[in-house]
Amino acid sequence: MNRIVIRSLVRGLVHSRSFSSVAGVPGGARMKVTFAAVASPGTRLQPSADGGFQWRRFLNSSTAVAEEQGKVKSEQGVKDIENPQEKEKEKDNALVSSYWGIYRPKITREDGSEWPWNCFMPWETYRADLSIDLGKHHEPRTFLDKVAYRVVKLLRIPTDIFFQRRYGCRAVMLETVAAVPGMVGGMLLHLKSLRKFQHSGGWIKALLEEAENERMHLMTMIELVQPKWYERLLVITVQGVFFNAFFVLYLMSPKLAHRIVGYLEEEAIHSYTEYLKDINEGKIENVPAPAIAIDYWRLPKDARLKDVITVIRADEAHHRDVNHFASDIHFQGKELRESAAPLGYH
Repeated sequence: MNRIVIRSLVRGLVHSRSFSSVAGVPGGARMKVTFAAVASPGTRLQPSADGGFQWRRFLNSSTAVAEEQGKVKSEQGVKDIENPQEKEKEKDNALVSSYWGIYRPKITREDGSEWPWNCFMPWETYRADLSIDLGKHHEPRTFLDKVAYRVVKLLRIPTDIFFQRRYGCRAVMLETVAAVPGMVGGMLLHLKSLRKFQHSGGWIKALLEEAENERMHLMTMIELVQPKWYERLLVITVQGVFFNAFFVLYLMSPKLAHRIVGYLEEEAIHSYTEYLKDINEGKIENVPAPAIAIDYWRLPKDARLKDVITVIRADEAHHRDVNHFASDIHFQGKELRESAAPLGYH
């Protein structure tokens, strides 16, 4: 049957290049076919203007794609001539390749101005809760509590010696370390959830949220302080050692790991309090707040360095509470997934 159909098609193409009667074509309508269309696997039958049908290439064939792109370019060419400024703007925002259909939607601030950041979006911003109790402290009672407390106090000694009262540089070092525990904890909980086919109770997202918040602290401080080459080298060394040490510690004892982070956050609160003290006393200039901080914390347009340090300190207090809370859950013999995670609790 297939041979008969093919033979009929070939004969019709050779003799008249058209058919007056084809099955499925009403009223003897004529159907135009070309050799290229028959040979191509990417063709389809489409109605013609005279009531017949034509074989047309699918858009995934190279010729059709080129034709379609040519039409689009010709149409866009007129618009580009009319709006050269918009063309340059689109060119700056264009992706390397749009083949995958990936693009960034146009995002604006509340006042209608263009959103300038690609490291965070408007829905990730918030207003810091400054009413949190900064003086709250977890008294070490158990053996592991005392170990965690002593470890953090020992870690503070070389930091005080190296940075002294250069709190800007100290903050840069502090944030490069503070952003590690949340990432490590979230990663290990993620793997555990995959292995055991269990929900995490929201703790994966909560810990990664904490790590992201700490990273934004660093991005803000870098706008204010440019560390020297040896300070950058120190950051790389400390981060490498701390990441691996905390990774092993979290595998061995999550409750100890979270308790150490809780005490580290208490020390961070103390450091930022001293930072604010020097700003109030005029030892450190109260410069205008970086633009990234104004958008991230939704600060007033005229915000100053003092406002930035105040909201960062509030964030650290929230991280203190989250990690002490996580450690308490483990000390009670439970898993984190058994207690709801404080999502959105910066």
